[in-house]
Amino acid sequence: MSYRARTLDGPLLHVLGLSVCVIVVLTMVTFLVASPPPPLLTTVDAVPVESGAATSAAAHRAAEAERVRDAAFDASVVNNGVSAELALDSAEEFAPAAVVVEGWFNGRPLVRAGTMMMTVTAYSPDERSCGADADGITASGYSVWTNGMRSVAADTRLLPFGTLLSVPGYHDGGVVPVLDRGGRIKGHRLDVLYPTHARARAWGVREVEVTIWRYADGQPDDFRQQH
Repeated sequence: MSYRARTLDGPLLHVLGLSVCVIVVLTMVTFLVASPPPPLLTTVDAVPVESGAATSAAAHRAAEAERVRDAAFDASVVNNGVSAELALDSAEEFAPAAVVVEGWFNGRPLVRAGTMMMTVTAYSPDERSCGADADGITASGYSVWTNGMRSVAADTRLLPFGTLLSVPGYHDGGVVPVLDRGGRIKGHRLDVLYPTHARARAWGVREVEVTIWRYADGQPDDFRQQH
């Protein structure tokens, strides 16, 4: 009896071991089938959705950063208290227009300064026109021969010495300076200079539109009073 029992113990234990293994395997399979697989990790380039309060705070921070940048820019472009934009607008508004040269005198550029209706007579540098003062020197101190004896007498309260004029009919309408004045030359009156009394009388009296000129180079006039 004891030998038979020992010979039966081996197969029984083997069967029991196999049964346990099968039960364990079935249990694991059942667990795996019943449990859902874990989600796969993926990288998504997306901006997280913020709550209303977080969104408002972010917008406020962005606006504040933009304001700081604008303030820094404004400070960087201020020159003597005037912003660069304002300085540019002012420069464009008040910049002088390009000068168009319309004539020349003594090698210098001229532009028109205006016109004026004048009553024009003529005189000569002798006693018949200048009386006892006929010394060949004009009231400005220049010789009557200045500018080839092409000059005019004017009321210097209206047209100061050195003013440049062109008188239609006088020396082909060329530009001439005001170098003289006379007792009867008042207001809108001119006396053009001729070398002889006969030529002065031939001029007569004319009503003409006189053009006034100024230098375009910004330099002083050529003719000023000498005494």
